[in-house]
Amino acid sequence: MTARYSQWVRSRRCRVVVSLIVFGASGVGCSAQNLGWRSDGRHCFVNYVHEVPGGVVRGRNARVGRKGAARRTLAGQVFVVQVLVLAVVIAAGAVLAVLQTRRVQDDATRAEVVDIAVAVAQSPSTLAGVRSPDPTAMLQPVTEAIRIDTGMDFIVVMAPDRTRYTHTEPDRIGKPFSGNIDRALAGETFTETYTGTLGPSIRAVTPVRDESGRIIALVSAGVTRTHIWVQVRQQLPLILLAAAGGLVLATLSSLLLRRRLLRQTHGLGPSELRAMYEHHDAVLHSIHEGLLVFDKSDEHAEVVNDQARLLLDLPEGPITRSDLPVSLQRLGTGVVRDEMHVTPERVLVVNQDVVEHDGRRIGTVLTLRDHTELRDVLGELDSVRGFAESLRAQAHEAANRLHTVVTMVELGRSREAVNFATAELELSQVLIDRLTGAVAEPAVVALLLGKVEQAAEYGVELTVTGDTLLDTTDPLTPHEMVTLLGNLIDNALDEVGHDEDAWVEVTVRRDESELFVRVADSGPGMSEELFTRATERGYSTKTDHHGLGLALVRRLVARHGGELRARREPESAVIVRFAR
Repeated sequence: MTARYSQWVRSRRCRVVVSLIVFGASGVGCSAQNLGWRSDGRHCFVNYVHEVPGGVVRGRNARVGRKGAARRTLAGQVFVVQVLVLAVVIAAGAVLAVLQTRRVQDDATRAEVVDIAVAVAQSPSTLAGVRSPDPTAMLQPVTEAIRIDTGMDFIVVMAPDRTRYTHTEPDRIGKPFSGNIDRALAGETFTETYTGTLGPSIRAVTPVRDESGRIIALVSAGVTRTHIWVQVRQQLPLILLAAAGGLVLATLSSLLLRRRLLRQTHGLGPSELRAMYEHHDAVLHSIHEGLLVFDKSDEHAEVVNDQARLLLDLPEGPITRSDLPVSLQRLGTGVVRDEMHVTPERVLVVNQDVVEHDGRRIGTVLTLRDHTELRDVLGELDSVRGFAESLRAQAHEAANRLHTVVTMVELGRSREAVNFATAELELSQVLIDRLTGAVAEPAVVALLLGKVEQAAEYGVELTVTGDTLLDTTDPLTPHEMVTLLGNLIDNALDEVGHDEDAWVEVTVRRDESELFVRVADSGPGMSEELFTRATERGYSTKTDHHGLGLALVRRLVARHGGELRARREPESAVIVRFAR
């Protein structure tokens, strides 16, 4: 099916409405007059816009879903995934925290059993007990007291042949010690994890030396894994509480992020956003108008389509308001309607609107239409219309003169009738002969003759100076020369058209060094600042005139590398020079 719709053109927070035809959307019946619709196979999403007075564009979204169709927004999917990921990460962190606590506890236990074993081995009472006839009787009470005070699971004093003198379980005294003692017999103190009679434990073994340094016994102190795990387990509630707190905070932050995403994506799902982006991209590349969307600061362009870069000769990459031509930089943030602007290469029609959403200003939209060719055609049409008006006036005047001549002949005044009929003709013919002799381009001759007649209708005396000499319009084309002269003369006529004793003087000269054009008038002229403003774009001091003349002249002069300037002394004049 076919539907005409208005598709949101998006870039982050800004939207623009562009109208086009779209085919497709199988399985969903969607149609709307002046509405935008799109489908993901389950819902018909309608975008519609309305414009309120003042040029503020407001937008809304309407959603029509199939009955029973499940729908997951992008924000909801992100929330679920984020919570799951955070839960896994926090759980993994809790497990790692437990493992880290156990490792730290193991390291602390190793250091502790080494300290206690070395302290017992270096105690004089231990050396005395080992030398006594009954070592167990002297050492067992002492080691048990130390074991209880320090929290050890066992402290064993043994002979070099592994025979136990002490043990936590008295029935194991006199039996061989289970574990490694070779490194201790070599004089080294070491730790190990070993499964002995009390189960897996971390133990330290160190030698007992007499005064001569000979090893006469060994001491082993240790803590079982069960005891260590009890100590680790005491820290589990704190770890789990921290993990639970982290999960709660993560969930709350995910909820806040979900709300923000819902607000920014307007509750759309991934497939809908993808379809919108594809439509947005297609629209931007298919429309033939330049489009720029500025953010709420009106400085940075969030969207710049290909046509806008072409019309304004913008570089690739980010664009700011300062990158635009001077006249477009001065648009401000208000509404603009069908304003003519002239760039060095083009004549553009500019519109600007303020975009709001939910009562908030989110940016401005600038559209550009190329009227260069149309303006050229209109210029030619104006010239033709001027010629036609001139011919009409001449025909009317000729009819009046003819009636006068006929009447004078009927009255018998033939000689006076001949003199009256030929007097004006001689003046016109003299001007025509002089212009055709001085100017080789017929189009320029016709323009000057037409402007002389037009000026006469306005009550302005337009003269072409005697030093006018134009063998060719090079480096301009004849059409460009007509545009240049016509706009300069029109501007001068507008300036002096209502003055008494008004005059305009035109000079066109081409020699070996330059092409020189000068149009002077009896008006007050323009200051340098006013002239600069007048040449920037369609500026005019007259409210009923578009004021594009001087801007078009400036564009033409800039294209050929010429010079354009205005002066007020000794008379008001605009001078154009093109070097050969």
